[in-house]
Amino acid sequence: MAEPSPQDKVARLASGYWHTQAIYVAAKLGIADALSEGPMSADELASSTRTNPRALYRLLRALASIGIFAEDEQHWFALTPMADCLRSGVPGSVRSLAIMRGEWQYEAWGQLLHSVRTGQCAFEKVYGEPLFDHLAAHPDKGRLFDEAMTGVHGRETAAMLDAHDFSGIGILADVGGGNGEVIFSILEQYPEMRGVLFDRPAVAERATANLKATGFVGRCVVTAGDFFVSVPPGADAYLLRHIIHDWDDEKSVAILRNCRAAMGKQGKLLVVEGIVPPGNEPSVSKFFDLAMMVLPGGMERTESEYRRLFEASGFSLTRIVPTTTWVSVIEGEPR
Repeated sequence: MAEPSPQDKVARLASGYWHTQAIYVAAKLGIADALSEGPMSADELASSTRTNPRALYRLLRALASIGIFAEDEQHWFALTPMADCLRSGVPGSVRSLAIMRGEWQYEAWGQLLHSVRTGQCAFEKVYGEPLFDHLAAHPDKGRLFDEAMTGVHGRETAAMLDAHDFSGIGILADVGGGNGEVIFSILEQYPEMRGVLFDRPAVAERATANLKATGFVGRCVVTAGDFFVSVPPGADAYLLRHIIHDWDDEKSVAILRNCRAAMGKQGKLLVVEGIVPPGNEPSVSKFFDLAMMVLPGGMERTESEYRRLFEASGFSLTRIVPTTTWVSVIEGEPR
């Protein structure tokens, strides 16, 4: 087969939303869950999902052509390793992520041109309020967001623990700790450590329910508040994973300065984010940067931009610890 022309390559890339929406519909309908017991025909799947049999067949045939589901000679469909990731409740599931990206994130991305023209957040143009205010006001979306973040960032937690040594930290504060997946994983590996999970009230409520289901009730507390106002004092280290990239420089400095005010002279700052590489080097961080512009109004940053951010917040950037994923642990100490 001949090498695709530049025109063909660009046309395929420009059709990327075809895949987004096809995967979203399969995830929303729970097709992978329905196939978890074995292959089924499109007619059977249509009956269980209350969809049109011919239309559903066409959807599944298209997805099978890119490795999501497999069609046999009798036109029955089965799971593939990629389709298995769309099941609910399995390790590494991306079902919630696919639904989130196919629904409200898809609508916000449709206003990327607005963000590029104005520098303003597209999500706010579509929904009339900031992302995290919207999630707090719509608990179902908030829970979906938590599940999606666990799915998309789950591998990062193991990679972070492999790359970075947390020993010697008596109390670790997870600022913006979400549903608790990160702090619980760290506490499991470091049995002498105690933890503080800090997040907005609506998120803290969900995290409290998750904490009760773990064995860490005596070692971890969940605290609600606003990190633009203050963060819990007295921790030995302050961890912020995928927090700073949600915000512009002014708001990021405000968060980091509050961390600086809360810690002692021997405290440690641990920011877990992607580092945007220079030049034309391919990196998922460069498209996550667009997602940050469109959704919360934040940004991914280069190493030099993180150094400037740390300095403006009262920290010195001491080292950057890469992981096997796209994120690194960016360490800081009080200046």
